[in-house]
Amino acid sequence: MTENTLNLLPLADELEAFISNTIPESKTVSKYGGTLFTLNPEAKEGQFCGIFIYKEHVQISFSKGAALTDPNNLLGGSGKHRRHINLTSTNDIDLDELEKLLKQAAEL
Repeated sequence: MTENTLNLLPLADELEAFISNTIPESKTVSKYGGTLFTLNPEAKEGQFCGIFIYKEHVQISFSKGAALTDPNNLLGGSGKHRRHINLTSTNDIDLDELEKLLKQAAEL
């Protein structure tokens, strides 16, 4: 791990705790080099979002992000399904808006 990756671990932990508090019935699964959140751990593709640490940022990835209502244009990406938010600090995002996105994602 690089020094910057180590500096991003607390942010990833903070985001994981935020997701767990927002969707308390969710379960975590370690997969694809990150932490996936799911309401159905037995389902192969049951996850609604995940946290991934990259070299310069932590990413919140939404499995069905293209279907989310995102009036503040927080989500990046242009793929068929997935959308993401890249963060270097929780100050980078309005946590109320993130909470809305997480709740929507968990309902899909």
